[in-house]
Amino acid sequence: MIDTEPVSGTRDFYPEEMRARTYLFQHFKDVAKSYAFQEYDAPVLEHEELYKRKAGEEITQQMYNFIDKSGHAVTLRPEMTPSLARMILGKTTDSGETKMILPVKWYSLPQCWRFETTQRGRKREHYQWNMDIVGVKSIAAEVELLSAITAFFLNVGITAKDVGIKINSRKVMASILKAHGISDEQFAPVCVVVDKLDKIGDDAVTAELVGLGVQETTARIIIKSMSARSVEELEAIAQGADQEGLNELKEVFEQAKAYGFEDFLLFDASVVRGLAYYTGIVFECFDRTGELRAICGGGRYDRLLSLYGSKQEVPCVGFGFGDCVIMELLEMKGLLPNFSQETDFVVAAFNKEMLPNAMKVAALLRKAGATVDMQQEPKKKVGQTFDYANRVGARFVALVAPDEWNKNMVRIKDLRMEDKEANQKDIALDKLDTWSSVFPAL
Repeated sequence: MIDTEPVSGTRDFYPEEMRARTYLFQHFKDVAKSYAFQEYDAPVLEHEELYKRKAGEEITQQMYNFIDKSGHAVTLRPEMTPSLARMILGKTTDSGETKMILPVKWYSLPQCWRFETTQRGRKREHYQWNMDIVGVKSIAAEVELLSAITAFFLNVGITAKDVGIKINSRKVMASILKAHGISDEQFAPVCVVVDKLDKIGDDAVTAELVGLGVQETTARIIIKSMSARSVEELEAIAQGADQEGLNELKEVFEQAKAYGFEDFLLFDASVVRGLAYYTGIVFECFDRTGELRAICGGGRYDRLLSLYGSKQEVPCVGFGFGDCVIMELLEMKGLLPNFSQETDFVVAAFNKEMLPNAMKVAALLRKAGATVDMQQEPKKKVGQTFDYANRVGARFVALVAPDEWNKNMVRIKDLRMEDKEANQKDIALDKLDTWSSVFPAL
């Protein structure tokens, strides 16, 4: 027999898991639409060069990449942002002007692939809710995205007591690192290492920084700067910190207060995000128990389109929000609803001869808006039909039998009603469109 397990690091979605996924995705979509974002998509197969334009990123070592039969270097997308950048550039004139109305506000729910060690909250494939704003220079764009993230949390029952969002600035960190002798070439690899601070600790990060050519004393100073727990503290202790970047950080907290979600936010100078293309504000969401991996993250990436050939710098900001960790958190908190199967009707024919009539009833009920499970093979005993209806979560059984049919009637039984005197009624065929008002709501 074949191996029935999915490929390592991937998942099957049986119907119950699919219902849970649909529930999560619908919440993602509802929030994005409420913020007036438009949905987009792109092929899961992408040009490999999109992800190899910048050194110092683990992502380049984690790609499912290969040479296709036409000799092109391609990869299963490890993230969506470069695809978005490619699509934006595809709607740009030769002079660098975009053909689209700015700001562009798009969202997507792509499946992404990375060959990495599987562990709790991390697979080799995952779905990721992305929201991006293109064409806005001000910090208001970051705040809008942070507001959307917190709106999602509140919609599913997660509060600021459960999760927090760490805020920092790559612009500020770049100025601090430069003041301590970190070259432009070293910056991206150093950020990748510093981003591991919470995961592997001070000493391990110091060792990796030394491995990149950073003096140990400098590495220790950098880590000390990263320990600041407020913008004001960082401003006081950090040599060479970019003042504009510090002011932007302060703006984020001020605007979040105006929006009403400031209790979700905290400053954390150690958050730099591992991707090299971030240029300004960066953020990362975590659960306050510390049990799970990062829930989502993002930031500003104003120079990514220039990296891909844009003649003008295009301001961009966005986030990625994976499906794995948030589902674990919802389960931990007991916030997931019941995902059992639900159906309005099972339509059952009394015998084979009544099957065409049962099909007509099923069609009429579906036209009236009901979900209908048409029983293709009549059962020998009516009790078997009721058992089946209960197993598939049906509330009603429509029994299509000769006696009622000869009167242009169909017998409908409500399996959820305990009153044996009232749970069964004969309804005329031309009145089936009123089925929802015949029995009281539960």
